[in-house]
Amino acid sequence: MKKITKTSIALLAVFGFLITVHAQESFQKINGGEYRFNATKTTCLTLEQRENIKTSLKESLNVLKQENKLAFKETNKAGGHVLFNWPIQQATGFDYNATWAISGYVDHNTAFPSQLLDYNCGSQTYDTASGYNHQGIDIYLWPFSWKQMDDSQTEIIAAASGQIIAKGDGQFDRSCGFNSNQWNAVYVQHSDGSVAWYGHMKNGSVTTKTVGDMVTTGEVLGTVGSSGNSTGPHLHFEVYTNASYTQLVDPYYGTCNSLNTDSWWLNQKPYSNSNINAALTHSDNPIVFPTCPTTETTYESNAFELGDTVYLTAFLRDQVAGTNLGIQILRPNNSVFYSTSFNTSTTSSSWYYYWYFNSFDTVGEWKWEVSYEGQTVTHLFNIQTLSVDENELQAVSIYPNPTKDYINISSSNPITKAQLIDIQGKRIKTIQNVSQGIRKMSLGDLSNGMYFLSLENDANQKKTFKIIKE
Repeated sequence: MKKITKTSIALLAVFGFLITVHAQESFQKINGGEYRFNATKTTCLTLEQRENIKTSLKESLNVLKQENKLAFKETNKAGGHVLFNWPIQQATGFDYNATWAISGYVDHNTAFPSQLLDYNCGSQTYDTASGYNHQGIDIYLWPFSWKQMDDSQTEIIAAASGQIIAKGDGQFDRSCGFNSNQWNAVYVQHSDGSVAWYGHMKNGSVTTKTVGDMVTTGEVLGTVGSSGNSTGPHLHFEVYTNASYTQLVDPYYGTCNSLNTDSWWLNQKPYSNSNINAALTHSDNPIVFPTCPTTETTYESNAFELGDTVYLTAFLRDQVAGTNLGIQILRPNNSVFYSTSFNTSTTSSSWYYYWYFNSFDTVGEWKWEVSYEGQTVTHLFNIQTLSVDENELQAVSIYPNPTKDYINISSSNPITKAQLIDIQGKRIKTIQNVSQGIRKMSLGDLSNGMYFLSLENDANQKKTFKIIKE
């Protein structure tokens, strides 16, 4: 059993009590914002690239036909069309509730620019001034798209069984905008003669199966990436009725899709498909979206110590303005530590919220629960005690205390970080790399009251002091 000193116990008790008193005040501030994918409406394929792909696919089909390897020689008109499963899935070993959102559907209005019409008579699609109308479905990764891509967290799978009639790999996969690059992709023809394009795959992830091989529904074809014309990791899913590529298919059935008499999906997802993609805990603020294509630092953690600041996040898909979001934190005995709810104010395909808190008062397994649109996601995390021998920073002191204008930090060993925290858990000041000896931290600009000074070295040893400013 780990132990803490009596001084630490007293300090943590005072620390926990004071911040619990101010917990509701600190939690009333809702930190949140929108994540916008492809805000610049970058074209997935230029007209020239699309025509080149069609030409290449026709040539590939001719080769397969000549070699007597083409599986589906005729369009199966009598048998109706194929039905698709969803074309992406979370890879084994990961535990987000969901990993994607949709940024754009097929544009059914051929006019341009800004003449938008999706299958549901909405405008969740895009066109460009050059005459491009979006011809597929863009499914992007959310949250932490670049980290997901680097970790191969979301896989592209065959939406229906069929034959690989072409594929391409080896292309640069960290594109951040319009370019002349080619994408990594797999092209599958189905038993009804229709052809599905799976584009923007991660370099090196494309299936090792060769052209002419068969794939089954749900089989992994590759990993979501950002190859070709792309502003971030996503799948571009594009379908045609046959190998002549004269008729584009929007798999969705809806009022403004005049081409379909029914859905091409086995189970068509709702137009507004609200969801909690993830409820997570972190050791630092993860809501920093670096410049493309830099991977996010998520600080994901499920293990903390008493006195640590814990960040709690909720990542939503298809948030609708005026709907209710509820959150609560439960102690190990299932008593409510904090609970609140509020109505969302914005409609967005991807939205995030976060809170931070450092007054957890009980050791054990805690629950972070997020409820939205009839769904509740529970995330477990642990609060542990400090070990004096291994985890408490030794040979360090502060003076004077109480103080008026400054505090001296005295240590016989280097300290990597010194953080001054107010009683609401907000970081006021931070000093990096406090050298061995004495370091002064100015407090002259702070109001009188109680603060906490958290010190940490490169061995992850920590110590917290209560400071009174008079």
